[in-house]
Amino acid sequence: MATVGVFDSGSGGLSVLREIRKLLPDDRFVYYSDNASCPYGDKSPEFVTARSRDITDFLISRGAQAVVVACNTATAAAIGTLRSLYDIPFIGMEPAIKPAVSASRSGVVGVLATAGTLKASKYLDTKRRCGTSVRIVEGVGRGFVELVESLELDGPRAESIVREAVGPMLSAGADIIVLGCTHYPFLLPLLRRIAPPEVSFYDPAPAVARRLRVVLQERGMSLGEPYPHTELHASGPDDTLKKLFSII
Repeated sequence: MATVGVFDSGSGGLSVLREIRKLLPDDRFVYYSDNASCPYGDKSPEFVTARSRDITDFLISRGAQAVVVACNTATAAAIGTLRSLYDIPFIGMEPAIKPAVSASRSGVVGVLATAGTLKASKYLDTKRRCGTSVRIVEGVGRGFVELVESLELDGPRAESIVREAVGPMLSAGADIIVLGCTHYPFLLPLLRRIAPPEVSFYDPAPAVARRLRVVLQERGMSLGEPYPHTELHASGPDDTLKKLFSII
């Protein structure tokens, strides 16, 4: 089967890898966490693009035939450049605004993302196309990435940080909150405990996994023999990466 590279600014992209492995259990994966540069949300587009190119080179050197950019910020900043430079398919992230808008009953949709994602043209274009029939309330998950990277997924401090971010969305009447960063699904148990039961959270990772499967099938990518395996690599210490991988 195929060898697929997956990368993120840190360990958050494991939430995407989890969904991919459900659909492609026989494939080989090479995951790269750029945790020495994490978070990407406060970095310049030029920096993120340069790191994305370096990481792509590494993933290809490990046999990657396709690459999933499992980071909303890196998708917004770099995926166009990557597609122009490399002759392999790239699958990126996009906040699930369209299905959220279609499913909202209250007419208010929350989008929880990094500052970089909310300013990116890709996100703004999607918002303009899909957000005309609802009110979109945006919020930055300040501290969310750091909570996940430090494995602080619960507790009083984590709850305070999460409440501060989602509180305005809930007060505005949002009945769906879109998760616009791949780190955020690791905080879903806490998010669901804080939000009323009628509020849904939309994670785009399953759609990314389905798109990857279609691309691989269309291109007939195969190693010839199944070799299910996942390699983990990081630009910094890999303790968090290994611990989160053990629970996905």
